Amino acid sequence: MIYVLEDDNSIREFVVYTLCHMDLEAKGFERPSEFWAGMEETLPSLILLDIMLPEEDGLSVLKKLREHADTKEVPVIMLTAKDSEYDKVLGLDSGADDYVPKPFGIMELVARIKALLRRTENRADTTDDGEKLIAGSIALDTKRHIVLVDGERINLTLKEFELLHLFMENQGQVFTRDQLLNRIWGYEFDGESRTVDVHIRSLRMKLKEAGNMIETVRGVGYKIGD
Repeated sequence: MIYVLEDDNSIREFVVYTLCHMDLEAKGFERPSEFWAGMEETLPSLILLDIMLPEEDGLSVLKKLREHADTKEVPVIMLTAKDSEYDKVLGLDSGADDYVPKPFGIMELVARIKALLRRTENRADTTDDGEKLIAGSIALDTKRHIVLVDGERINLTLKEFELLHLFMENQGQVFTRDQLLNRIWGYEFDGESRTVDVHIRSLRMKLKEAGNMIETVRGVGYKIGD
């Protein structure tokens, strides 16, 4: 079940209609109060969450989801009409797994949903005992899903964690934006590649001084230093 919390009736109804006709069961909510009532009945496998809402904004809803044990792992894609990079970073920093700016193409949205659901399912099914990776002052534990910088725990979103994991597993290797989109998001991105840049910037900010280890290779992409 996919929940769509969006106060614009035309957008909400169109998204729910499309998802249902693509064998992705979905239910729409106009107001956060209705959404929270729905959450009491059934926990969804993914949430599409608008930022601008009546009663309380989407970032407040997201914060509450991430603070509760039952919902902190539910994948969330933010829907936002804002073009500000600050708002995108704020959403990701609050725990969103991805964002889709309005207006959006419905097939791109569906592709992102399917990719995120696949990655969530694969992560849940894994039986790997995990590993611990070290890069400078950064320590990453794949089993416990923990990142430490100089012994201090750093809270990352799913995408930020997966980006860092990929870099630390392949220290010194340069990844292009397209490679990162395919490896982390799991689909061919047909629009701007700025989503990678936004995630990288947010990741660097959270890692503080250790974020300087994630290097920009001009004209190519990103890597983590040897």
